[in-house]
Amino acid sequence: MSADVGEVSTGAGADLWNQVFSGGNLRTALERVKTNKGAAGVDGVGVEDIDVYLREHWSGIRERLDAGTYKPLPVREVMIPKPSGGWRMLGVPTVVDRVICQAIAQVLTPIFDVGFVPVSFGFRPQRSAHMALKTARGFLNEGYVWVVEVDLSKYFDTVNHDMLMSRVARKVDDKRVLKLIRAYLNAGIMADGVVRCSDAGTPQGSPLSPLLSNIMLDDFDHYLASKGTKFVRYADDIRVFVRSKRAAQRALAQSGKFLEGKLKLRVNQEKSTICHAIKAELLGYGFYLVRGDQYRFRLTKATKVRVLARVKELTARSWSVSMEYRIDRLNKYLRGWLGYFALADAKVFLNRLDEHLRRRLRMCVWKQWKRIRTRIRNLCRLGVDKQKAYEWANTSKSYWRIAGSWVLTTTLTNAYWNDQNLVSAVAYWNYKHSQYSVLV
Repeated sequence: MSADVGEVSTGAGADLWNQVFSGGNLRTALERVKTNKGAAGVDGVGVEDIDVYLREHWSGIRERLDAGTYKPLPVREVMIPKPSGGWRMLGVPTVVDRVICQAIAQVLTPIFDVGFVPVSFGFRPQRSAHMALKTARGFLNEGYVWVVEVDLSKYFDTVNHDMLMSRVARKVDDKRVLKLIRAYLNAGIMADGVVRCSDAGTPQGSPLSPLLSNIMLDDFDHYLASKGTKFVRYADDIRVFVRSKRAAQRALAQSGKFLEGKLKLRVNQEKSTICHAIKAELLGYGFYLVRGDQYRFRLTKATKVRVLARVKELTARSWSVSMEYRIDRLNKYLRGWLGYFALADAKVFLNRLDEHLRRRLRMCVWKQWKRIRTRIRNLCRLGVDKQKAYEWANTSKSYWRIAGSWVLTTTLTNAYWNDQNLVSAVAYWNYKHSQYSVLV
């Protein structure tokens, strides 16, 4: 950024504006955006180019910001598949706009966060998905075993801008900050070179969006809290915990009435459900009962399906990469996945996952060897008798059958994959699970 990044404006109500655009806050925002990486916006400027771009253009951008004439560029529309099926729109702002939004979020977060209810866990400092899950389990163990899932229909696409801005204005009186936030809400969405207006919603992808979504739902949180309701919210994932099915029906009706009547949001009645704890799901986890009265975490069927699908992608025979690179990608994915799902009791499934993963890798190795003479040579190096190596190298069996045969299972063993630095799902889960067990 240019040397004048720390310059401030003067005038009535300028304090908050000056905090947002102070040199220290902007530098912190810039580093956060660079750390998060992400794709370029509609202007094509990537994270790797942002330092040079800001040195050349920041002075003019700052002048327009202070003058109130700055216009954010539209977000670039990217459609990403949802785990449950269908597609979700992700809006990718330009890197410059991500820096500005991050700077706004850093100043506004402590102002609003202090007033949020303790059981709102999504995208907040010192809170996490694991904390939401443990809180939910605590409610179940207290006997609140009927669970209401309140599903908001396309929440991030339907937030009413006027209602949202009125809630932001409760704690922000700097009109320039309010005007700039409104400008980001109205920036529009570009798809296939065409810009369409955005008169509702807070597109996911902006650093400001998570805070704004929490601000919008804060009234609902306080409504439930004032009634003494046991609930957990993580972004737009809402779960209410009650003692009986009848109470759950009342809670669902009351929640829907408030969300639709007071906040003008749409509740998806078909996907909003009432179920007993053993069928409930939250953030990829399910629950099961042990010793008659205590609930523990399990993996849901959908979670298992997704991890197997991702492993299949990373071990596809058609993906022409080196084994070293493939294992590196697998390890990064598995460490992240196992770190998140370490709360679940999943050793049996993870043993199967390890076996499945190693078999798929053996299949990739067999495909990489390709030629008969290469297979013979490599099998002999691994200790297979030359005659047997010749027979197996000429087999017409499928890659998958070969991957499960003795000739590869006794040569490309667990020890072999350990030497290749492949993460063991069970071993890594044991390590993370023991850490979290101590903290519970």
